[in-house]
Amino acid sequence: MNLPFRTVRKSSKNPVMALHQGALAIFENNVGVSDAVLLDPVTEDAFIDNIQERFKHDQIYTYIGTVVVSVNPYQKLPLYRPDIIEEYRSRNIYELPPHIYAISDEAYRSMRDRDLDQCIIISGESGSGKTEASKVIMQYVAEVSGKGRDIDRVKEQLLQSNPVLEAFGNAKTLRNDNSSRFGKYMDIEFDFKGDPIGGVITNYLLEKSRVASQSKGERNFHIFYQLLAGGDKTLLDSLKLTGQPEDYGFLNKSGCIRVPTVDDADNFNQVKTGMEVIGFTSSEITDVLQLVASILKLGNIRFDHRGNADGTDGCTIANMAGIVIASLSCPLSC
Repeated sequence: MNLPFRTVRKSSKNPVMALHQGALAIFENNVGVSDAVLLDPVTEDAFIDNIQERFKHDQIYTYIGTVVVSVNPYQKLPLYRPDIIEEYRSRNIYELPPHIYAISDEAYRSMRDRDLDQCIIISGESGSGKTEASKVIMQYVAEVSGKGRDIDRVKEQLLQSNPVLEAFGNAKTLRNDNSSRFGKYMDIEFDFKGDPIGGVITNYLLEKSRVASQSKGERNFHIFYQLLAGGDKTLLDSLKLTGQPEDYGFLNKSGCIRVPTVDDADNFNQVKTGMEVIGFTSSEITDVLQLVASILKLGNIRFDHRGNADGTDGCTIANMAGIVIASLSCPLSC
């Protein structure tokens, strides 16, 4: 996942606690080595041991020079509050404990003050926190850049693109309840004052096969469950959906329908709001939901084996009514 910035002008050991105790306390409460470049000896075992020791004290970030390594804590930590953003704003990257805010600030100020295009590359295995890291970076940029009606509108569009992209591109896997099944390249454009004025989001490598089949214990893309859980009766009736994921073949074969850590109904409301903010019209939103409903119904169509006259294998549709039901909710754009 790439997140470029481009100028268009041309407990007491918790690092957050340390931020409010002064610069000296930061070093006193630091566990292990905050920059792996300073490890002695510099070996893989020493690096892993240092990461583990820091992780035990909720210090999930560690530098390797100007690279920050993060370990997903799989819990909410008080590391991303507005007052923490202010602590890292316009500070030297090594003044405070390692944090993704420091990397974000370094890139943002280099772009704004030195007119240098920047690119933050987020890499890691499934479940490592790449999606959340991109949200944190965008949150930081939105907070430290300028204000104004047009600027705030662009910021809101950039931030609200996340729930929409996740709904149609993320899914629960065996290792991650919100795993991105696609690649994302986000190009945020700024004016000469460092205020965001637009952006381009490019998606690639979408795991389309997941729509038709999932491994045991995994789920389809979030949007299907969100629509069924969050759609009101009027909407579901208009789409001719039952509201029960168990009724649809594309959702009920993997043995995983509901996830305790995921609120599908609430997320559906965020998706609808996000679509409105980023510019979808009411009719376009309706068309998208009709397409989602049609896909769900297509999964209920059954096929029977048939032998062709020439000796090849073929099939016949066992329930033609399923075709009719699916077509009724499909917009003309199908």
